Amino acid sequence: MKKEYYESMLMKLVDPLKDHYSTGGAGLKLGAFAAGYGNRIGDMEGFSRVLWGMASYWAGGGTDKSLLDLYQKGLANGTDPDSEEYWGDLHDKDQKMVEMAAISYGILMIPDQLWAPLNERSKENLANWLYQINEYSLAENNWQFFKVIANLALKSIGKKWSKEQVQIAMDKYESFYIGNGWYSDGRRPQKDYYTSFGIHFYCLLYSKFMEKEDPVHAKIFKDRAVEFAKTFIYWFDDEGKALPFGRSLTYRFAEAAFFSVCTLAGVECGSWGVMKGIIERHLEYWMRQPVFDNGGVLTVGYTYPNLLMSEAYNSPGSAYWALKTFVFLALEETHPFWSAEAEPLPKLKSPLALKECDMLISHREHEVVALTAGQYPTLEHPFAAEKYAKFAYSSQFGFCVSRSFHSIEQSGTDSMLAFYIHGMHYVRRTCEEYHVSEQEVYSRWSPVEGIMVKTWLIPEGCGHRRRHVITSTLPENTPCIAYDCGFSYPNCMDKTKKATNGTEAMVSDENGFSRVMSTVGEPTIIAALPNMNLIFPNVFIPAIRFTVTPGETKIETLVETEFTNKTVLIGGGNCYAIQN
Repeated sequence: MKKEYYESMLMKLVDPLKDHYSTGGAGLKLGAFAAGYGNRIGDMEGFSRVLWGMASYWAGGGTDKSLLDLYQKGLANGTDPDSEEYWGDLHDKDQKMVEMAAISYGILMIPDQLWAPLNERSKENLANWLYQINEYSLAENNWQFFKVIANLALKSIGKKWSKEQVQIAMDKYESFYIGNGWYSDGRRPQKDYYTSFGIHFYCLLYSKFMEKEDPVHAKIFKDRAVEFAKTFIYWFDDEGKALPFGRSLTYRFAEAAFFSVCTLAGVECGSWGVMKGIIERHLEYWMRQPVFDNGGVLTVGYTYPNLLMSEAYNSPGSAYWALKTFVFLALEETHPFWSAEAEPLPKLKSPLALKECDMLISHREHEVVALTAGQYPTLEHPFAAEKYAKFAYSSQFGFCVSRSFHSIEQSGTDSMLAFYIHGMHYVRRTCEEYHVSEQEVYSRWSPVEGIMVKTWLIPEGCGHRRRHVITSTLPENTPCIAYDCGFSYPNCMDKTKKATNGTEAMVSDENGFSRVMSTVGEPTIIAALPNMNLIFPNVFIPAIRFTVTPGETKIETLVETEFTNKTVLIGGGNCYAIQN
């Protein structure tokens, strides 16, 4: 596709927002629900995140200036302490620090359009407001580079900045590096999309803006990006779908923002055609999903609007972090990216042990599956177990979050081993020990006091085999029921078949199936409550139900899936449609 196609795509995303800006331009009001930091900052978040796309568009020669005056006015009013729309002074770990990054990016990319037109008082207010980031503490994770990019913006316009604070943040980022191009999101075990659309993204922006002044770091960051791309590419399937894993999945097509910022920084990961293919297929996939409300506003959710799966920091405007993927619009018309033909994924090894993110990843047509162990956030965001600790994650079938842990239908236990004790379901969260190899993923874990589990996950055929050794020290009079659950499968009501026999539970339709098989226990089908799965509003989960008694219980379960058609689309509330 040509540049004009993506410019048009961006404007179709942004045009519905024009009626929702505040009178003074400093806020974007998109909904009534709230994040933990309140609606005032949520409105500011929406305002700033649109700049990831629009600043790139204008930097690349985009001709639609209908929002430019509004953004100039919004920057002036949002940073004026005397304005009714003043965003406010900062405090420690302030959400406004996150949103400073997009504003700073805009100043760096198009100072002639966002900075130069402001009057002297507005310039001074904006510079003073940005400088506050040096006076307060930031979260010890991807946030650190917000301080770097804000200071680079201040430096670029000749305003007071802090070289010392930049160095402190750079040093902290360096402490997050774990090798082979991978960073953890702070000194903790999370390796998710924040490695790509957070840490690498800002490192590559640094490389772009500081290549002449700091060629050493610029080269380090570019070299690490090339190395990272060799394995991060495994998170994408041949249709452009990315692996749903970890937090902040409502940022949707930001999943491919890493490859977009690589083009901006001049980092060629394989070839321009391969990079273009990943971005193109990914955006095309997302543009076919019902992720917008009836006014064209991007919602919170994954492939459909869904507040259930959101984090406490998701406001109505949060999803526009996805516009980071449009930074490639800043590329000049003559850049080889635009003339390259989109290429398919290169031939990928399958399975691949990706130890840096604790995954054993398998690729096949239409799907990427990751078998996992070891990741669990030290800061417990909502649904941490569901987003990090399931046995397997699939780009085709997604995963469920929970509504409660009192009934199995509400517990979101697909791709998990769940134990029902004392009226509650317990699942794997942290692992006491684990390893990942080309042959298997092993973990030792305890869902609840009195139960210890050793689990082996072994790729096999169109799925994987699980081996569990469960040791129970629960009292004899404490009943315990366990469910070894397969992948969710879309519930198309009368079109979906459910079948169980002595050893197998299967959910199927004309396009494929999800099944589990074991010689131990009783096969069953779990009807999950609506809107728990990130991809399908209604799902069934095949499972093996068995009793756990004091002592040792062993069970081996084969988990298999198949989906014969391409590109799942959500088609209303009950099922999906297929587009070949």
